[in-house]
Amino acid sequence: MVIESMPAFVDRIIIVNDRSTDRTSEVVRSLISTDRTLKMTIANILDNVKPNRYNRASLVVKQLQQEEIFKYVPSRVFNTDEEHDRIILIEHNENSGKGAGIATGYLWARNHGIDCTATMDGDGQMDPDELEDICMPVVAEGVDYVKGNRLIHRSALLVIPKVRYFGNSILSIMTKLASGYWKVSDTQTGFTAISRNALNAIRIYEIYKDYGYPNDMLVKLNIAFCTLREVEIKPIYDVGEQSKMKIFKVIPRVSWLLFKSFFMRLWVKYLFRDFHPLFILYHFAFLLGLLWLPYAFKVGGAMFSGDNLSFETLFAFTFLGISGAQSFLFAMWMDIQDNERLYK
Repeated sequence: MVIESMPAFVDRIIIVNDRSTDRTSEVVRSLISTDRTLKMTIANILDNVKPNRYNRASLVVKQLQQEEIFKYVPSRVFNTDEEHDRIILIEHNENSGKGAGIATGYLWARNHGIDCTATMDGDGQMDPDELEDICMPVVAEGVDYVKGNRLIHRSALLVIPKVRYFGNSILSIMTKLASGYWKVSDTQTGFTAISRNALNAIRIYEIYKDYGYPNDMLVKLNIAFCTLREVEIKPIYDVGEQSKMKIFKVIPRVSWLLFKSFFMRLWVKYLFRDFHPLFILYHFAFLLGLLWLPYAFKVGGAMFSGDNLSFETLFAFTFLGISGAQSFLFAMWMDIQDNERLYK
């Protein structure tokens, strides 16, 4: 249903089959054999880089991309004529997760010079009629990454299951801090579009292989200074397949991923690539917070036991707590201001 409802402007429909146990492969192969759409040639652009005195950097990138192929999940393309077929079927050799499937599809699109690559799930919970709204900011305005936003639709609270709405909101708050995209509110949607420049700016093979990949993508794109926009989309549930994602299992895993990603963003973006004072302020806040914890335990224990505390203990508790909170808030404010330039 998802394949057959693709708008005519879509030049390639890339299906990544992550070792599914249903009839996905059989159905897609049948659609490939019966497809009668007008053929449009798209060749592998890595073969088109020719050496000259000015493009040594391009040749180095080409060599790196060829060497990185072994870091992706092993897969094979079913098509015998992938330069012309509109429907492309890529089969993973082993089940590797949703993010790994996205990375495989992105790799094919990047290597074949696709200017705008959109992602849609195969469960029918994304409306193909909204695909143009997702893609046009990339195609016409040069935005690097576009995400659909279900939470701003007026029906969100009525249509989205309450547990998912709550889980999405929690992960979105943490993703704002970790990624630096403070205006993103629906971080978990997989209805997105990305430019070729953005695909070339990140290490696709490092995308988180499981359900946390949308959060990981935002961190990687922010480090690469990629621009972003959200567009309103309808929340669609109880259509097609039921999601296998267990929100209370996903939140702890993604929380740990975001914790690590936050520090990676600070060090890579705000120290090595483009130094910013917020790097010092964030770390100063964390240092003060660690020093504050022992005093917080003492004050908390004294409240329950009724013991008296020394002036020095209360002063340290108050001073470290207020100073740490102020440093963190100032760092956050600087972070928000610096990332304003990435919204288009």
